[in-house]
Amino acid sequence: MTDHHVVARGLEFPEGPIAMPDGSVLLVEMHRKTLSRVSTDGQVTVVAQLEGGPNGAAIGPDGRCYVCNNGGFTFSRKDDQLIPGLLPPDYSGGWIEAVDLSTGQSEVLYRDCNGVSLRGPNDLVFDQHGGMWFTDSGKMVGRQRDRGAVYYATTDGLSIRQVIYPLEGPNGIGLSPDQRKLYVSESWTGRIWAYDIISPGQVERNDGFMPWDRGRLLYSSNIYSMLDSMAIEANGNICLGDIPHGGITVVTPQGQLLERHVMPDYFTTNICFGGNDLETAFITLSSTGILTRVRWPRSGLLLNYQTQTGE
Repeated sequence: MTDHHVVARGLEFPEGPIAMPDGSVLLVEMHRKTLSRVSTDGQVTVVAQLEGGPNGAAIGPDGRCYVCNNGGFTFSRKDDQLIPGLLPPDYSGGWIEAVDLSTGQSEVLYRDCNGVSLRGPNDLVFDQHGGMWFTDSGKMVGRQRDRGAVYYATTDGLSIRQVIYPLEGPNGIGLSPDQRKLYVSESWTGRIWAYDIISPGQVERNDGFMPWDRGRLLYSSNIYSMLDSMAIEANGNICLGDIPHGGITVVTPQGQLLERHVMPDYFTTNICFGGNDLETAFITLSSTGILTRVRWPRSGLLLNYQTQTGE
C-alpha cells in the first residue's frame, strides 16, 4: 500500500478535490450535498450548501468554483463505508452550477443541451480559452442505463454543445500538457479514449461508416476496472481513480500501464496536485470519507486557472 497521510476524516463521500493557493483543499461532499474546504490542519468548513449530487469541481477563469451536479444518488452504509446506489426519490436531472467562493451562492448554468436534459454530469476541465469540457455519465434506472456524452460549454450559461456521443459511463476528463488532446475515461468499460482537439470545443472526427466516434482507444484495463476521475502529470501521464481496486492507476501518454498506487478504500475516486512543486497528490477515499495526501513521484500539471500553492 502506498504511504499516505490522512488530511481529514468524517467526510460524506468526498469528490472533486481542488488544491487552493493557501494550501487548503476544496472538495464536494456528495452525500452531504456541500462544497467544503479542508484546511491544512484538517478542519472542514462548508463553503456552499448545494442540492442533488455535487460531483466534479474546478476553478474557472472568473475565480468561481464550477461543479458538475449528477442530480443525486441513494446511499447505503455498509460497516464504515458509504456506498452510492441508484436514483433518489427527488431526482430531477443533473446540472452545471457555479459557486461564488466569497458568498457561497450558487448559480445554475445548464440543465440541458438543445432540449436534451443533462442526466448525470460527472467531471470537468477548463481549457486555456476559458471553456469547460465536461462528462455526463448518465443514470441507471432498474435494468436500464443511459448512454453518456461529453459536452463543451461557456461560463456565461449561454453556449453548450454536445461534442462526443455515445460513451459508456464517461467519467474522468483531462487535457494533455500541450492542450491538443482530450482524454476521457469510461467507467463501465475500463477504457481511456483520446481525441485530437482541432479548435475550442471541437475534436477531430473520423469519416467512418459507424454512427459514433470514440476517438482513439488509448488504454483498456486487463482487469475489471471502473475508471473514475483523472489528473494529468506534467509529463503527460494520466492518473485515475480505479474502482474496485482502491487506488490510483497511472497510464502513459502512449497508453502503457505505468504503475498502481494502492489506497485503503475500494472507492478511490479522484486525485489532484498541489504544493509549490506540484508533487503533493490529494486523493479522495470516498466510501470511508477520507481526504489523504501522498508525496507523488513526479510533478503534476498546473491546471488552467490554478494558482500554485506555497506548501
